[in-house]
Amino acid sequence: MKRHDSLSTLPQSLEEWVYTLQVEKMPIFSHTAGQIYSALDDNNKGAMELASIILQDPNLTAKLLKISNSPYYNPSRQKIGTVSRAIVIMGMQLIRELTLACSFFESILSSANKECANREIAKAIHSAVQARELAVSMGDKSPEEVFVAALLMNVGKVAFWCSNSPAAAKIQELLKVGVNSLDAEKRVLGFTLEELGGKLNQSWRLGGLIEAAMTNKDTNDIRVKLVRLSEKLCGALEIGEESKELMDCVQELAGLSDLSKEQVKAKVSLSTLKAVEIAQQFGAHDASKYISKESIAVTEIEPKISETQFDYKNLQLQILQEIALHVSGAIDINILLEMVLEGVHRGVNMDRTLFMILNKNRTSVIEKISLGWSKLSGSNKIQFTNEESGRNILFHGLESKNGFWAKPQEHPSLYTAQIVKHMGKHECFVFPVQIEMKPIGLIYCDRGVHHRPLTIEDFSIVNHFVKQVQIGLTLYRIRH
Repeated sequence: MKRHDSLSTLPQSLEEWVYTLQVEKMPIFSHTAGQIYSALDDNNKGAMELASIILQDPNLTAKLLKISNSPYYNPSRQKIGTVSRAIVIMGMQLIRELTLACSFFESILSSANKECANREIAKAIHSAVQARELAVSMGDKSPEEVFVAALLMNVGKVAFWCSNSPAAAKIQELLKVGVNSLDAEKRVLGFTLEELGGKLNQSWRLGGLIEAAMTNKDTNDIRVKLVRLSEKLCGALEIGEESKELMDCVQELAGLSDLSKEQVKAKVSLSTLKAVEIAQQFGAHDASKYISKESIAVTEIEPKISETQFDYKNLQLQILQEIALHVSGAIDINILLEMVLEGVHRGVNMDRTLFMILNKNRTSVIEKISLGWSKLSGSNKIQFTNEESGRNILFHGLESKNGFWAKPQEHPSLYTAQIVKHMGKHECFVFPVQIEMKPIGLIYCDRGVHHRPLTIEDFSIVNHFVKQVQIGLTLYRIRH
């Protein structure tokens, strides 16, 4: 496959376009989409794996938690401060779909958006909200799946117009002289943007309802019809609220949903206003103005908060409160460990955080949960043994009562070849996780990516988080 190192070099085939958009324009989405669907398709994986995927990306984590706390997705207004708790309260399916949508917009909004790009983004969000709200009215088993299917059904158009390719200008020239969009796309590209979307879908292995909506134009499947009708509805709304096209859509949706035409029209109007809010929550501020000309909720784009401005103490307190709430009820050990690891990773601003289990023979530890370790995935778990000549930092920390602050300059012999190979030679904290004073595993954390110094306050806070594991494990044993 030919690599296009310059965006001014126009790909020559459908396959080259897919490669360019995947590798050069939307690599984050390509990677995240594959990981998310892999986690959900594998019966051996679950909430822990999904949380780990999300937490690898700080921007994605922040955006997901912001949306999870919005009235639209969290009408009960339960404060959610951790990805782990978001999954517990909202469910894996909804979090998966929201994560996919967030990662999608995180990728495309980094491009130089122009009018066509924003119009396509607006149409995608508007269609998704309309589809979801109608799905809820129809008692659909998973309205979130309908939302994402409608959102990504025209992914080819959105990705293309956000690519800032010279081909976009050529297509626009043809559109201005009256050539219809399909003919213009074929003349310039040799294929339609709908075909491009289908290939991207295959490459990202999205499957399910998204693929069905893309490929099954003539079908009796109600959910596919709903997705496609929602897209058609948004196109009709652009023509006019009294247009024949809109009335035809309303009539079709009324027949599909068993709602009256008046009820459908009322729901469509309300959903349009919701779509503006959702667009802004996803960060698509420029696109939101194309959803509704009548009522635009003006929201200023939030300024990026620097690391020094961020209130880590407040985040630490919030996560500790969520951990306390969890251990006061039915304790799930995996969720408890996820929350604690998230508290250490995000709350103490660590680059890499790891929970490892000690084997029965007490001769090795193996990775169970990892954050910030992109090389660790699936079966590629790292394992450390204590069979080298001399002890290493992990086993030294495992036997320490109150944790161990390892420093390469002060403890050179503990940085064995095995440690240096898999972790590097970084200052770090290692805390034992114990049951009845016996270690069963450990929590490791460092700032080995950005090389910020560790402090005594950091050590104390991490120690406090680790003690929450001890408390939870003790309570679990008492109750069981």
